[in-house]
Amino acid sequence: MKAPTLRQARVGDLLRESLADLLLRKVKDPRVSEVTITGVEITADLKHAHVFFCVRDAEVKEAALQGLQSAEGFFRHELKHILKLRSIPSLSFAYDASFDYGTHIDEILNKIKADDESGH
Repeated sequence: MKAPTLRQARVGDLLRESLADLLLRKVKDPRVSEVTITGVEITADLKHAHVFFCVRDAEVKEAALQGLQSAEGFFRHELKHILKLRSIPSLSFAYDASFDYGTHIDEILNKIKADDESGH
């Protein structure tokens, strides 16, 4: 995959910041109350954006995904007023598993440290 252009990166960052702010201030759906937007990848034509998110409790990720998908129309409507773009990209949401992987690595390292301290 090609590296994003400067424009794609800027628009992606603007979308990430704007979506995070909307989640914090305007979305009332309890399914998305613990959602953190971790990144946005946008296509070269700026028509589609893939929004990545994580949640603290992995058990609620499906509900969070459904909440985000149901709020897509609201997000696009609000983004139209916030961003100065000719057209607002369609949004698709995906769970960002990299944070789960990092947590798993931390657990392994903590177990190794505990085993070393106990003399095993």
